[in-house]
Amino acid sequence: MDFLMSGLAACGACVFTNPLEVVKTRMQLQGELQAPGTYQRHYRNVFHAFFTIGKVDGLAALQKGLAPALLYQFLMNGIRLGTYGLAEAKGYLHTAEGAHSPIRSAAAGALAGVLGAYLGSPIYMVKTHLQAQAASEIAVGHQYKHQGMFQALARIGQKHGLVGLWRGALGGLPRVIAGSSTQLCTFSSTKDLITQWELFPPQSWKVALAAAMVSGVVVVLAMTPFDVVSTRLYNQPTDTQGKGLMYRGVLDALLQTARTEGVFGMYKGIGASYFRLGPHTILSLFFWDQLRSLYYAYAK
Repeated sequence: MDFLMSGLAACGACVFTNPLEVVKTRMQLQGELQAPGTYQRHYRNVFHAFFTIGKVDGLAALQKGLAPALLYQFLMNGIRLGTYGLAEAKGYLHTAEGAHSPIRSAAAGALAGVLGAYLGSPIYMVKTHLQAQAASEIAVGHQYKHQGMFQALARIGQKHGLVGLWRGALGGLPRVIAGSSTQLCTFSSTKDLITQWELFPPQSWKVALAAAMVSGVVVVLAMTPFDVVSTRLYNQPTDTQGKGLMYRGVLDALLQTARTEGVFGMYKGIGASYFRLGPHTILSLFFWDQLRSLYYAYAK
């Protein structure tokens, strides 16, 4: 039940934040390995990107990749939050004195995130491909011509085998380690502090909401460079063997991006990342906390 509630909470958040994921993906691929000022900026900021995509690709394009996004969120966060919830319920995240341990919390969040992200990697790759697809006049990054999630998975599997389906999986793990460990550690620690300070009534939904808001800010700052690299690793063109043609791995992608686009290149789309990750973190953790509270109250 912990896994089911975690997956449903993440899917609920995803429905609202997927358009921001589309915008974030496009902005992270814009000007890939090009020096600032040498390329046309189709998307000047988050709001301009929304307007441009809606105008050129149509409003439905803002929900591109929704099917794989929902499936990935259910798999990844169902495993991640479910595993973390079990560890918390068993008392593994607390010291012998009963105090919350940020180190244990961060480690549990990272390990749970790695497991979920690796298993869901093929779905995330297809999601990235679909969200990057755009009309030629506003296209950025490599353009895959997929017709949908199942067609894309079948095509990649037939062409490159199981190895091809998990291409970029290792490159996506640092993103998840940074995001998951900081998210769950910050959420749990902040929730404990707010409860101790008695800022809100006991068991109030405001406690979870406030903790999730703090967690969202920390996640964006820690995760964005790895998120940019992950998007590019998943979306890069490949040779006949399924090997990436632009980057050899995470470190190579980080170095190439910093060298050609500067340090700010690693933070491309941070505005979209915040508007997406912030609400997604808040909504998913809030839904997760409330679903668990309702379930345990009903179970008793």
